[in-house]
Amino acid sequence: MEAYKRWVRRNKEYVHSLESLANGLTWLLPERFSESEIIPEAVTSILGIVTAVNEHIIETTPTNPSQMHTRPPETSSFPYSLFLTLMKDVETLVEVMAQHFYGDDNKWNFIAATEATKVLARLALLRNSGYKMLLHGGETVNDEKGPNNANQPQTRGHPFQQGRNGHFTYEGRALAAMSRFGENARMISDPTWFHRAEHHQRAITQLPETDIKRPTLLSFLSEKGLPGGLLIMGEVMFIARPLVYVLLIRKYGSRSWLPWFVSLTIDVIGMSSSTMLLTSQNARKLHLSDPEKDELRRRKLLLALYLMRDPCFGKYTRRRLESTEKTLGHVPVVGFLAAKLIELLVGAQTRYTYMSGS
Repeated sequence: MEAYKRWVRRNKEYVHSLESLANGLTWLLPERFSESEIIPEAVTSILGIVTAVNEHIIETTPTNPSQMHTRPPETSSFPYSLFLTLMKDVETLVEVMAQHFYGDDNKWNFIAATEATKVLARLALLRNSGYKMLLHGGETVNDEKGPNNANQPQTRGHPFQQGRNGHFTYEGRALAAMSRFGENARMISDPTWFHRAEHHQRAITQLPETDIKRPTLLSFLSEKGLPGGLLIMGEVMFIARPLVYVLLIRKYGSRSWLPWFVSLTIDVIGMSSSTMLLTSQNARKLHLSDPEKDELRRRKLLLALYLMRDPCFGKYTRRRLESTEKTLGHVPVVGFLAAKLIELLVGAQTRYTYMSGS
């Protein structure tokens, strides 16, 4: 493994090119592979895992060149961000396999177990980070020191498809293409993206694991006061919401409005408590960095996913989409593109993990 790490760190550009090539080749596979969703999702999960592990290896490159050829010292910190990214890469495969082998009703047991695992990991990460806001659900390390730091951490994917590469069906391929297009555009337009690894390494070098003194919950609340309580409340509700939503679906079914309303209520309350930190009075005690403000905006965008979740989708959103398709159907090119986009949205809606926002 150490030899593989050294090879990846010495050939970063080559590794990234191979990953892009592997993802692109999924478009060339015969369509017969789409008859069974397990095989495409399994291949997609493997590609996602390899990409996540390679990114983690590159980001944790020792800053001292002499350490490149020696075994690095072991740290006691569990890589929660990497673990959460790997969970995101396999969760759709878990859903597909559970539905295939155990049926539509029993698949929610496996989805609930997946969400419970992520809840535990995120709570542990929240504590270990000193009660900082989780960026992209914990997949991105929040090591910002202040609002003026230009090197903002990023994560692959987009708000509606975190850490997922899509699969070989037409819907999955289109989702993956849009995700990669957005990521490539960001990399070109934002040169600071290329300094992400260096920024992460500086944070590790400046704050060795043995020197970090993490505050306890009581000390954090006593120091930050009400703003600290609002931050903890918002983060806990954001972390627990997906598990509560899945457990309610498991009991009442996906066609019931109760899970939908309860989940939306938790999101709105948690969002409101976090947004209150932006007020001038609270900002003096607990100042949010630029990446944390971006995270709040991202969470607000995720509220749009409620339009794509049943029963709202089946009773309202789908009808609007079909009406729009009929209206634009007579317009050349535009009608064709609209029909394909609507087909993509309808296909993506069939999977909980595509629209979970967790």
